[in-house]
Amino acid sequence: MKKTLVSWSSGKDSAWMIHILRQDPDIQLAGVLTTVNEMYQRVAMHAVRVELLQAQADALGLPLWQISIPSPCPNEVYERAMAAAVARAVDEGFTHMAFGDLFLEDIRRYREEKLAGSGLTPIFPLFGVDTTKLAREMVAGGLKARLTCVNPRVLDAKFAGRDFDALLLDELPESVDPCGERGEFHSFAYAGPMFSKPIAIKSGEVVERDGFVFADVQIP
Repeated sequence: MKKTLVSWSSGKDSAWMIHILRQDPDIQLAGVLTTVNEMYQRVAMHAVRVELLQAQADALGLPLWQISIPSPCPNEVYERAMAAAVARAVDEGFTHMAFGDLFLEDIRRYREEKLAGSGLTPIFPLFGVDTTKLAREMVAGGLKARLTCVNPRVLDAKFAGRDFDALLLDELPESVDPCGERGEFHSFAYAGPMFSKPIAIKSGEVVERDGFVFADVQIP
């Protein structure tokens, strides 16, 4: 049995990865790990509030490991925080760490290099899957997610705050990956087969900050 810690972004890819991993009898999911901006108490880049992050973990039925990082975060500070989390995971008997990366080889290689010799083996359950098919499969499979961050240089800001659904996929420009794998957008997953119950949410304000458009999501 592979005791596995999930790298959890709060978004749709992480959520779908858990759905896939739960179908593997050799995998024992035992925790989700997320980096959180210590000043704003939100998930890094996705800008999701920590109370919603906890609601996700509760609905997944998995312990939440919050790794606090400053903003901006120097790379060495990030790597030190992650190394401490990896050491803790190994101490607690974890053998694997799962990542929701889809096709970026450099990101995968970076994770493999950082975990080499640590005692944790990285796994990439979704890597190499056709993202056009994957996006449609997620929607058809009942995953519900809301776009919390959009890069307006590549995608119209009006997409911020919209649900990740068939209509949105139809309207995405061809230049944008349907899963936003190049950072075109980030999301918050709030319902689907990986959760024991949907997470109640309401939309908050939309703001532009640091070159990105963020759509706040709140607990009603």
